[in-house]
Amino acid sequence: MKYEYSSDWTIRTRDLAKALALSHVDTERVSVIVSQGSKSRRTIARIHTMGKAMQTGMLQKPFYTIELISEKFFRQSQDDQTKTLIHELLHIPASFGGGFRHHKTHVNHHTVEKEFNKIVSQKRLF
Repeated sequence: MKYEYSSDWTIRTRDLAKALALSHVDTERVSVIVSQGSKSRRTIARIHTMGKAMQTGMLQKPFYTIELISEKFFRQSQDDQTKTLIHELLHIPASFGGGFRHHKTHVNHHTVEKEFNKIVSQKRLF
């Protein structure tokens, strides 16, 4: 696997978080990387963070990195790419403490569509 930081996708994702009014997301502590060489079959993107023990030991505040799996992500339409980014941002909890929100209750198709429709109604594309 190869990873590369993407300033373009980081800016887009930070702008998207602001447009969605995800005020709990510290956008300066969110970045995006693009990976190549994944053997993943169903995963399009994923979100990473360090555990609380590591953050504490390193004297670091929480930081989230969204990984875009190039083989899958860039085959999507622009709308689906935006929905994928929304999905990953929804995993960030209100505490912004280094944990994750799980699927089913908050991160699901319904919630992603609802947030995507906010963007469409604002006539903003990402």
